[in-house]
Amino acid sequence: MRSHEDIRTALPESSGQGSAGGNRGILRRLGEFSARRSVLVIVLFLAGLGVLQGLNHSFGGTYSDDFSLPGTQSYDGAQVLAQHAATFGGTGAQIVLYDGSAPLSSAQSQVDQAVTSLQHLPHVLSVQSPLPGSSAQQNAAALSKDGKTGYITIRFAATPTTYGTSYLDGVDAAVAPLRAAGVEVEYGGPLGELARPKATELTSEAIGFGVAIIVLLIGFGSVIASGVPLVTALISVIAGLAALGLIAAAFTFASVSPTLATMIGLGVGIDYALFLVTRHRQQVMDGIDPVHAAGRAVATSGRAVLVSGCTVIVALAGLYVSRIQFIGRLGAAAAVTVVTAVIGALVLVPALLGLLGRRIDKFSVRKPIAEREEGEAAGGIAQGPWHRYALRVQRRPWWFLAGGVIVLGILAIPLFSIQLGHIGDGADPASFTDRRAYDLIATGFGPGANGPLTIAVDQTAVPQADRSALSGKLQQSLTNVPGAASISPPQPVGDGDILVSTAISKTSPQDPSTKVLFNTLKNNVLPTAVSGTSAVPYVTGTTAAQIDFGELISSRLLLIIVVVVALAFIIILCVFRGPLVALKAAVLNLVSIAASYGVVVAVFQWGWGGPALGVSGTVPIESYVPMMMFAIVFGLSMDYEVFLLSRVHESWLETGESRASVAHGLEVTARVITCAALIMVSVFAAFLLDNNIVVKMLGLGLAVSVLIDATIVRLLLVPAVMTLLGRWAWWTPRWLDRILPHIDAEGTGVDLVAPKDE
Repeated sequence: MRSHEDIRTALPESSGQGSAGGNRGILRRLGEFSARRSVLVIVLFLAGLGVLQGLNHSFGGTYSDDFSLPGTQSYDGAQVLAQHAATFGGTGAQIVLYDGSAPLSSAQSQVDQAVTSLQHLPHVLSVQSPLPGSSAQQNAAALSKDGKTGYITIRFAATPTTYGTSYLDGVDAAVAPLRAAGVEVEYGGPLGELARPKATELTSEAIGFGVAIIVLLIGFGSVIASGVPLVTALISVIAGLAALGLIAAAFTFASVSPTLATMIGLGVGIDYALFLVTRHRQQVMDGIDPVHAAGRAVATSGRAVLVSGCTVIVALAGLYVSRIQFIGRLGAAAAVTVVTAVIGALVLVPALLGLLGRRIDKFSVRKPIAEREEGEAAGGIAQGPWHRYALRVQRRPWWFLAGGVIVLGILAIPLFSIQLGHIGDGADPASFTDRRAYDLIATGFGPGANGPLTIAVDQTAVPQADRSALSGKLQQSLTNVPGAASISPPQPVGDGDILVSTAISKTSPQDPSTKVLFNTLKNNVLPTAVSGTSAVPYVTGTTAAQIDFGELISSRLLLIIVVVVALAFIIILCVFRGPLVALKAAVLNLVSIAASYGVVVAVFQWGWGGPALGVSGTVPIESYVPMMMFAIVFGLSMDYEVFLLSRVHESWLETGESRASVAHGLEVTARVITCAALIMVSVFAAFLLDNNIVVKMLGLGLAVSVLIDATIVRLLLVPAVMTLLGRWAWWTPRWLDRILPHIDAEGTGVDLVAPKDE
């Protein structure tokens, strides 16, 4: 085993040269420049923000859930339909009609008038009416048996959400005669999504900021110092969202992207700034000049911020391994605000610290505290309450390790019953028009009518003489299919080369039985029906695409986990040069993420508290949520790992005492990590107020993950495992030591000697 002296010789020299020496470091020079030229830096930063906002306002793009899955049979089927039958191309939506007092036929003229007006709207490819006699093609299946419920089917050239809310003015005007006649009119599908109330994160942000202020005041006592992380995080997020808007003008991002970016940007932005402010304030309290203290904070904690930010970005970039553009761009959206959060921490924070100088603790609600309580040693090994707690863990490491693992294991139990799927409109609040449309269709036509499966058979290569026999065999095969409430007879559409049929499941689109029906049709019924011919069958439509998407996600989730874990392992290995430390970090993060998955499943899929969060009934876990949670949580968990282990490693290099170093690292980081975690939990949890259920899932999952990571993992598992590893935690094979790059996470390799005030 290599001694700690051996390890120290592998690192850059850390001798304290004078401030004029050549080893000052870029980060320290950046911090001192920002602090010394604080007004100039702040003005330039705000001017840049203004330019970004102006450009976004003029040229920024919009967000839409219009995405495709090339290579899947549902996508191929949609392409074939669009090519041979224009009326089946594009994106379909429903306008649901209900008259509780009389059949819809009594409003025939109003229906005809509405259909005609809808046909003349821009971007409309086709319109189908539930009643005969209008200028549009009739869809007899769109009228309920009692005649009181029906729906107009509209096919758009693209997803309506890309047209902007102003497009609804034309739709509202078209259906105005129906509403005037007393007919209830609701919008379903993507048209209903466009009509949803515009989501706002202002309430969530206000709650998160309010909790952050309380936590910082209680934890550190300084009023002004508590405001610096909040101000810089807010400015950084605003800049990130403006940049994301400009990028969205060239690339399609999901509608949840800005919310996700805000959530992540605020969380890491406050954390990164807090770590820097805390380090700076401690040095100012120790008598160091504020400008040099800011430079030193950026050179030390700022270096850890840079490593942590890169880890989060790498984890998010790992989502592109899924080879699903929709997923990869969600990660890219979050990464944009992580980048601006890092820039804000390294540039804007030291500028504000330089501007404030020693006035940073002028106003306080209690005696200001930074890293240490008054009376604790400024160097060597601290002896505060967290130090004593660490010693308690070290006396019985196996007990604390077993306790933490048992708690995480219990929380992870629901994970084994996870059901991935798509959250339908039926889970939305009743105030949403798409939810009311969903309920009307389910009542009038059955639950499966909200998710029809379109069966398309391409008979282009089938000779005309054989097509009649193919149609008859297909109709026979589609009779009495298990799980199907009804399947319409196949009919030629468009140019006649495509046979189309519609299958209605007995269950809702989100029910597992609908997925079984989809796979039965795709894998058994249709291949048998077209066997012996050159026909190519497809099961397509919105529901089919959602099922294909879920299955694709499930098949690639393990790959994402392996890649992200491997990348994070390499980063930790390079930073701390200890294979066992890197392995420990990866394993503990995996266990904590499994526990957070379990909580999400229990709340949303099992319904344990879902109604209290505004979720109607139980819902499956949205297909891409586990993948997104994994990348984000793994990256954020590594933040705290880097900040804690960097201080432990720093002490280990100075003393060579493994147990004392763990106690010291926990002592000097516990307060700031605890406060940072509480703030991040409050920011994420506040998004439970959002109307979007996917946002609620992500908010709860991320909040629980951070809470578990900052308590069970950092306070129980990490000190216990590090105690058991002892000196082996920092062991590195000589061959590995020679090829690993030297990454100084805490800036021990730069000159940290700064003049004190006279």
